[in-house]
Amino acid sequence: MIDIKKKLTDEIAALEHELRSELPKEILRARELGDLSENAEYHAAKERQGYVNARIGQLKMRLQ
Repeated sequence: MIDIKKKLTDEIAALEHELRSELPKEILRARELGDLSENAEYHAAKERQGYVNARIGQLKMRLQ
């Protein structure tokens, strides 16, 4: 049981790091490329951001 909790908390920590450190840099870099309506890098980063937020929510619910 403790092993499962540790895996969940480790995954949450990794995803939160990605959400707060890596993804903002990717989004900023993609914004600098110009037109956001046709910017695949920007849309991919925003989509990943949504996925990471949802996954963190799921994992936190499982921990409760």
